[in-house]
Amino acid sequence: MTKIPKIIHYCWFGGAPIPEKDKACIESWRKFCPDYEIIEWNESNYDIAKNRYMKEAYDVKKWGFVPDYARLDIVYTHGGIYLDTDVEIIRNMDPLLEDEAFMGFEDGKFVALGLGFGAAKGNQHIKTMRDVYEGVSFINPDGSFNTLPSPHYTTEYLLEKGLKQNDAFQQIEGISIYPKAYFCPRDYYTGAMNLTENSYTIHHYNASWLSDKEKQNYERKLHLIERYGKTIGTGLHYVLSVPDILKRNDIGGLIGKVLKKIGGIFRK
Repeated sequence: MTKIPKIIHYCWFGGAPIPEKDKACIESWRKFCPDYEIIEWNESNYDIAKNRYMKEAYDVKKWGFVPDYARLDIVYTHGGIYLDTDVEIIRNMDPLLEDEAFMGFEDGKFVALGLGFGAAKGNQHIKTMRDVYEGVSFINPDGSFNTLPSPHYTTEYLLEKGLKQNDAFQQIEGISIYPKAYFCPRDYYTGAMNLTENSYTIHHYNASWLSDKEKQNYERKLHLIERYGKTIGTGLHYVLSVPDILKRNDIGGLIGKVLKKIGGIFRK
């Protein structure tokens, strides 16, 4: 009997239709894992108010952050495999079910759960990773959003347990950590594919939870990085984003108020 049950979990909050690209990914789960139960978690069968971070992200419609707590809670409670909806399965995942828990590197440095991770029901490491979010808020005291990506929290925990950020297979207290090629053969920045005989899934980075404006910015960033390289492309993206940042935070209005105040002082 395997340690991890044959269940694939995914989250879809907000009520919008699932995009066709994501539906195609979900079909690949059925193709390569036909005897797995597939469960969609949404507002009808999951309480998003059970954690403050999750509820705050939900209330401001930041759908990409809502599953950060939920997926850990769901896998801890039920056991099984979690996948983001833009993850394509390319071969049967049965061999991974022998692990007590598994996850993988996204870039050789950070371990990311959205690529796909699994665990037996009640795994204590998954519980501890989940409970990190009990002490985290999504909305900061100044009203800004805490958009620190979930791989930072996951990797920080694993580093405390002895993780080496070398993109090599390693086992940490029963957690199997797999190299990037297993669950993330596609490069996030360039889109380049490095499939190997070890690859189980492909994370396509469809970013289906983003608004149209956010998706445009995301695609512009990837285009600049592909054309100019990661360092220069990222820098150009931030430079081009300055007008949007100023507008979003009404910096122009604030500067105007400050200048008006200074002018009033000199007129006295």
